Amino acid sequence: MLHVMRELWAFMRERKKLWLLPIVVVLVLSGALLVAVQGSALAPFIYTIF
Repeated sequence: MLHVMRELWAFMRERKKLWLLPIVVVLVLSGALLVAVQGSALAPFIYTIF
């Protein structure tokens, strides 16, 4: 996982694609949120957002 993050950062820095960073952060955070509440009572409410 760390290798993938390092490669992605190197790509964005080299190609001047730093505008992708907020998009990647939001996707990772929303994915982590979905995994975190998967088995809880909040799951139906979180899934309705998406």
